[in-house]
Amino acid sequence: MMKKVIRTAIVFWLACAVVTMLQSPAAAQSSAELYKSKCAVCHAADGSGNTPIGTKLGVKGFKTSKSTDAEMFNITKKGKGKMPAYENKLTDDQIKGLVQYIRELEKGK
Repeated sequence: MMKKVIRTAIVFWLACAVVTMLQSPAAAQSSAELYKSKCAVCHAADGSGNTPIGTKLGVKGFKTSKSTDAEMFNITKKGKGKMPAYENKLTDDQIKGLVQYIRELEKGK
């Protein structure tokens, strides 16, 4: 009887974990993958802003940006100008990861 209860609990826990992952697919993505899927269309793969959409919107390259990490975090989370807000699409940890990834792009890595 006890083994059946334990098996049922494990199955339930695993099912909950799978549902949670399916509800937030971005959570499983690396910062590089998130950047490619959410940012690169405007900011370019190298962070230069040299894309058709980036040029049209006047996106500046990250290397010329003087924004602090906190400012980049807040702009990504809340949006600014033509930059959309991602607060309902990404977690704070994902946004922090993106800021770190962007800093690596600035260094040319």
